Amino acid sequence: MTTDTTARAPATSSALIPMTIIGVLFFVFGFVTWLNGALIPFLKIVCELNEFQALFVTFAFYIAYTVMALPAALVLRRTGYKTGMVIGLAVMAVGSLVFIPAAQSSHYAVFLLALFILGTGLTLLQTAANPYIVCIGPRESAAMRMSIMGLLNKAAGVVAPVVFTLWVLTGMDQFDEDVLLALSAEARAERLAELSNRLVVPYLYMAGALLALMLFVQFSSLPELNVDAESDDEAGDKLGILNHPQAILGAIALFMYVGVEVIAGDTIGLYGRRMDVAHFGSLTAYTMTFMVIGYVVGVLCIPRFLSQARALTGSAIFGVLFTVGVLTGSGESDWIASILFGWLGIPTVPNTVMFLALLGLANALCWPAIWPLSLADLGKYTSVGSALLIMGIAGGAVIPLLYGHFAESTSNQAAYWVMLPCYAYILFYALKGHKLRRWKS
Repeated sequence: MTTDTTARAPATSSALIPMTIIGVLFFVFGFVTWLNGALIPFLKIVCELNEFQALFVTFAFYIAYTVMALPAALVLRRTGYKTGMVIGLAVMAVGSLVFIPAAQSSHYAVFLLALFILGTGLTLLQTAANPYIVCIGPRESAAMRMSIMGLLNKAAGVVAPVVFTLWVLTGMDQFDEDVLLALSAEARAERLAELSNRLVVPYLYMAGALLALMLFVQFSSLPELNVDAESDDEAGDKLGILNHPQAILGAIALFMYVGVEVIAGDTIGLYGRRMDVAHFGSLTAYTMTFMVIGYVVGVLCIPRFLSQARALTGSAIFGVLFTVGVLTGSGESDWIASILFGWLGIPTVPNTVMFLALLGLANALCWPAIWPLSLADLGKYTSVGSALLIMGIAGGAVIPLLYGHFAESTSNQAAYWVMLPCYAYILFYALKGHKLRRWKS
């Protein structure tokens, strides 16, 4: 995630230490965020949910970005950016600890509360951490630093579901739907409670790690940013942003993008379980691996061989093609995965699941392309435009829930059609929307 700032680069002879600290934070962002992909099918079993109910996991997590964005900005204005990071980590630790009573009670509402608290801490942490990427080195190399942070974020998305699967999702055959239905109500409740309690130790360790990182940041040499105050003109005329269609349309594009990104990363476990994929809990790692590959392509090719607009155009086109692949792909054949990585000994998946994972490749360059295209020529409205884009993260709360509704009323595979209009809009923005500078009368 990127934000605009008028901060001056801190006076330091080296950006290595700040880059290392912020890099660790970006890894934390990714680990906590993409853990949801494994958590959704887990909670579906533990809390005996349908598809629609299970996707309130993403709603509770991502809606925090919209609800808490403005309060987070107010907190940072009072505390400063470094202290804001410390507070964000503390809030995340609290969210992790709330998972303990949630696991012990198996109460879905408590799980959702814990996820909202985690999302709140991440909102504050991300709002505080991102300006450092621009300010800790030369402005002309900021894009490269952001790409490195993005790689760390998505790499964590590869690691998180694998760790969760190894630690929590072992021996899942005893929790198959048919096995549970054969048990008495009392025996089924006992078995589900045993599964739920597997979360206690991992989240206790996560809380400890977040508190340790909080202390590390607090006593680190990370310098405070010198952020100029917002101009009076801008503060008094925030609605002027409505006269910039590239920003308004860009926020909608980001809303659509985050929605399809979350669907590709967080529903693949549910879908894999429906397709009888044994390692369904780690499938988010497949999507994230392709996102990492996409980020590497972006680092190497933009802007030398590929403009931001063309990168976004290609992303949208591949998004449409891969979505059609999900809708029409085979649930029995796995030849695509066999060719791509089966020879490496990595477990293969059916073609329809493989196309869903490949959406990670299509999605990778959307975020870094939409931001600069949306903020172009905004002048004094740049920070307002940045805030508008951050609000667009709510797409990760709304669109997956829409998918869950159709998955429940039709089928998991057929419900993926909801991504087609999202990619169609992103394609419109890439081809025309970002070029508009005034609304047609």
